[in-house]
Amino acid sequence: MTSLDATVSPAEARAAIRRGDWPTTTTGISNGYAQANLVIIPETYAADFLRFCMANRAACPVLDVSEPGSFHPQALGESIDLRTDVPRYRVYEHGELVDEPADLVSRWRDDLVTFSIGCSFSFEESLIAEGVPVRHMAARTIVPMYRTRIPLIPAGPFHGSYVVSMRAMSPADAIRAVQITTDMPSVHGAPLHLARPELIGIDDIHRPDFGDAPVMEAGDIPVFWACGVTPQIALMNAKLPFAMAHAPGHMLITDIPNYRLKYR
Repeated sequence: MTSLDATVSPAEARAAIRRGDWPTTTTGISNGYAQANLVIIPETYAADFLRFCMANRAACPVLDVSEPGSFHPQALGESIDLRTDVPRYRVYEHGELVDEPADLVSRWRDDLVTFSIGCSFSFEESLIAEGVPVRHMAARTIVPMYRTRIPLIPAGPFHGSYVVSMRAMSPADAIRAVQITTDMPSVHGAPLHLARPELIGIDDIHRPDFGDAPVMEAGDIPVFWACGVTPQIALMNAKLPFAMAHAPGHMLITDIPNYRLKYR
């Protein structure tokens, strides 16, 4: 398997993924550049989904919306192919997960609209730059993600509750993390919750619904951010005849520098 790391360019990373040489998480790859969650749905439902994203921006900060049938999102970078440039995808039919393919070439349709949604991997780089440890990155694991009871604002058939990602930190680092991420709303912004997972419906923090078990040290508290897996729950609840998305932790690496996603 090709070795990808923080120093590889987005174009080089996408080329390796397209060849099938990198089938795993994109955490820690191409530092300095934004990664994106994907939601791919028929044009019939695109207007409703856009309203859903606008109403729930913390979970669904939209970076790009494609033209129907297009798999080249020019606003995100050069020579991106939405069908092949993610390590693993998910395919849903009537709300059920039916496949997790390595590419979408055989499933692509002319009526598909792709929503590219900001990812927390971007703010993780800012946390590290400010001296805040991100424990799952050091361990090379996928960030733990949890379903919650925090309700979303519905739009059309799309509804449900937030999914959150969690990073364990010391209380002092948690305060700094709030300060750092508040000015990054295009990649989920400030945390939604701190310290007490049971208040948002998480019964066992050591058993996430998506990703890997958390990496925690003595004295850590859990810090929860809105997560880009949230729209996949909304897709399942909407029970669309056909929809596709990225697999959790397996993102599209864009050419957008992370600094462009901050307030200035």
